[in-house]
Amino acid sequence: MSRVHRWAVPALSGTLIAASWLAGQVAPVAADPLMIAAAVVAGIPVLRGAYRSLRARTIGIDLLVSIAMIGALVIGEYWEAAAVTFLFAIGHALEDATLARTRSALAGLIESAPTTATVLRHGEQVEVPAHQVGVGEVVVIKHGETVPVDGTIATGHAAIDEASITGESMPAERVEGDKVFAGTIVTDGFLQVSTTGAGADTTLARIIHRVEEAQEAKARTQQFMEKFSTWYTPGIIVLAVVAGLISRDVALALTLLVIGCPGALVISVPVALVAGIGRAARDGVLIKGGEFLETAAKVDAVGFDKTGTLTEGRPELTDLIAFDGWTDAEVLTWAARAEAGSSHPLAAPVLAAAAERGLPVPAVPDQVTTVPGQGIIAVAGGRTVTVGNRALLGGSLTPDADASATGLAGNGRTPLLVALDGQPIGAIGVADRLRDEARDVVAALHAAGVKRVVMLTGDTAEIANAVAAQVGIDEVRAGLLPEDKLDAVRALQAEGLKVAMVGDGVNDAPALALADVGIAMGAAGSPLAVETADIALMTSRLDKVAHAIGLARRTISVMRQNIWIAMITVGTLLAGVLLGGVTMAIGMLVHEASVIVVILNGMRLLRAARRPATPAEQQASRPAEVVAVA
Repeated sequence: MSRVHRWAVPALSGTLIAASWLAGQVAPVAADPLMIAAAVVAGIPVLRGAYRSLRARTIGIDLLVSIAMIGALVIGEYWEAAAVTFLFAIGHALEDATLARTRSALAGLIESAPTTATVLRHGEQVEVPAHQVGVGEVVVIKHGETVPVDGTIATGHAAIDEASITGESMPAERVEGDKVFAGTIVTDGFLQVSTTGAGADTTLARIIHRVEEAQEAKARTQQFMEKFSTWYTPGIIVLAVVAGLISRDVALALTLLVIGCPGALVISVPVALVAGIGRAARDGVLIKGGEFLETAAKVDAVGFDKTGTLTEGRPELTDLIAFDGWTDAEVLTWAARAEAGSSHPLAAPVLAAAAERGLPVPAVPDQVTTVPGQGIIAVAGGRTVTVGNRALLGGSLTPDADASATGLAGNGRTPLLVALDGQPIGAIGVADRLRDEARDVVAALHAAGVKRVVMLTGDTAEIANAVAAQVGIDEVRAGLLPEDKLDAVRALQAEGLKVAMVGDGVNDAPALALADVGIAMGAAGSPLAVETADIALMTSRLDKVAHAIGLARRTISVMRQNIWIAMITVGTLLAGVLLGGVTMAIGMLVHEASVIVVILNGMRLLRAARRPATPAEQQASRPAEVVAVA
């Protein structure tokens, strides 16, 4: 609804009321007709609303106001009729305006969607509608322009403002091979991007669609309030009729109709949900709907996967231990010669460390045998090389090798024992670096009222316990297969806990689906995560988990405040009517004021909550150390 159309009815009705008052001073005969006209002008939209509701077999607020208006006109209370409908029209216009404001986050997303793209066709730059760009076509994006498609950088590098997708305020550096998303802005640089998705197939389009659905989805509390109002409104009509018959006071009965309007009660929940979900979307957190937001607010146990969630998912070589006169370089060389034939994630840091040190490693070993869950046995240069855990070495395990493996695991490293022709020659420690914000997030969850923070990992107990000790996690369940994680979630739920599971949305899909709330990290560019996760974090920033749960709790708190405001207002007005002193016009004024208070209270959720600085940000903000030289 346009701003002009929204305010047209109250403006005309108000003008007629003012004209009636003026006529009362100079031409009294015209005063009543003008007041009746004011009531009719403001009352026609109300009557239409009441008619539509009755056709849908519902009794709504419009019907209460319509009966009150008609009754007031019949008994000659023209001012009361005009005042009730005029105030109701103003309240309705303000509702429209403020509700539109609560949806501003979605409007901002829609506005960030680009409409045109510059495509390279036949060696020339051609401007076309963004949705007409084909997959594989190269799009040119210049400094200051909005990225019109999802794609991969073919050439160039740039600083890109990704706030519309991830909620991050600082531009991200992107180079060849990196993904870019429609709706982000090139703040500095020049790019040629190979298109992977355009129009409705972009991440931004999926986010907009998901937020639209989420803001329409109803929470359990909202469903209850709507059911309650379907009984409450007819109850008010019956109360007004009974009161009128007993007191023989029609004005009292009509006033009760106005006082009993459940407008603030009906709007109390949806306005908070719309604002909360909109704020989350602006912060790079997609919440699937009101039901999941409401459940997230009740979470008292959070399960974290370790690899790629608490850690960065990029293992690095951290330790080299040589036995019995062997050198570090020799241990690493033989290990790398074996791992050259492995696709295991732990092979990459070994090979990277060997390449960094310039060690000679053939492209492939002569022969490779992979032992699932234990390691690899390879033949290289006529020698048998074994790289893996203690179980793989079996009877060849020496006290030095066993002690090294125990020590590395105790420090949170994954131990790789290296043996040459059955003789242990050294040990390698590999670790996946913890995210900088991991400890802060666990502390924030505890501060928010989460009772248990649990690590669910397939890693060994020694490594998992070492990581948990660094982060402050309450409980560790290690050595888990995907189905074991399901059992772990079930066990927590059996204790009466509301469980949120945090993972990457792929490997942990079963546990994410079973948990009361599944939270998928790094969902940008993953259509599956955006569409299926209860809550999708568009970045891999772990602090978004605590932010999402905190925002959910703030939203539910506002919902409860709104419900109390509405109920106290109705109760107070009802007492005022029965005790005398509250007229129909005053009742409608207070009623509409309560509606606006409820909406404004919900709009507080649109304000960004202050986020604690991450350790990296805290370090960056510290002044440089000054060293005095004598």
